[in-house]
Amino acid sequence: MTTLEAPSGKVARASDGPGRRRRVASRIEARVPEVGPDALVVEARALLAAGRFSYAGHLAVLDGDHLVGLVPVESLSAASPGDRVAGLVDPGVPRAAPDDFEEAAAADVARRGSRVLAVVDVDHRFLGVLPPEALLLALVTEHEEDVARFGGSLARTAQVRSALEERVVRRLWHRTPWLVLGLLGAMFSTVLTASFEDALATRVVLAFFVPAVVYLADAVGTQTEALVIRGISQGVSLRAILVSELATGLLIGLVLAGLFLPFAFMVGGDLRLAFAISLALVVSCATATLVALGLPYVFAKFGKDPAFGSGPLATVIQDLLSLAVYFALAISVGGV
Repeated sequence: MTTLEAPSGKVARASDGPGRRRRVASRIEARVPEVGPDALVVEARALLAAGRFSYAGHLAVLDGDHLVGLVPVESLSAASPGDRVAGLVDPGVPRAAPDDFEEAAAADVARRGSRVLAVVDVDHRFLGVLPPEALLLALVTEHEEDVARFGGSLARTAQVRSALEERVVRRLWHRTPWLVLGLLGAMFSTVLTASFEDALATRVVLAFFVPAVVYLADAVGTQTEALVIRGISQGVSLRAILVSELATGLLIGLVLAGLFLPFAFMVGGDLRLAFAISLALVVSCATATLVALGLPYVFAKFGKDPAFGSGPLATVIQDLLSLAVYFALAISVGGV
């Protein structure tokens, strides 16, 4: 007669910590009924009746430590007592490694129409299962985080509600440091502009176009930043959108520059200067896109909410770069 294997409880629970994506290992149920491939249905039923398991919705069929497959208890109940359990194995049960992200694994289970996930190591040794309630919790948790962060909010719904209802002092504490950094950037922008005093004195018309170049670059960066923060909430990597967003920012700059060129020539009366201003607009939009792409990912990597910090900081950097590019091109290309 085949010897029935007792539940081993091989894997302890683990977590990636609060606010981070959880791994499959964090919700493993290791105390699952296990039998060998030659076990009979009558033996498996006896094991289920006598044992105490953390999950008993499926029976694990093992060849040594290696998983052959899982058998749903309803299939066991409907089978004849003399049937072999191995013949009842459900071949469609998905598998995952303990280091896989649980939301991706749970989504795979749902797509396959299954209700349990088998967890195995790199050598296909059986470690346990993620039962239906763990899979559902993983999907619900991920949904809450996606909704909460979709517009650049904090990582969890409860945190978002807390941020909306917090006292004025806490609101000041969360927002003011980044705005003070923006104030310092504004001071530096003033100093930067003052360093081009001679150029402005020679061609006062240069001052007329500063707001347009700075504003349009900021607007392009803001659009990119909103898309990036949404992408972060969906787990999109920077590499996946880097080329397409940079190309989009550059093309937007070219379109805006083409539309702005006649106006700059009409106001400034100098085609060479108008071309320099339009070129500055192209370069400023491209650099603003690059800044808006990188900063939210940097903030997210260090566990900071990109909605609070990356916006003010990106604006400071974009404004400084736009001013530097504008005056540099106005002098070198525009002949000021």
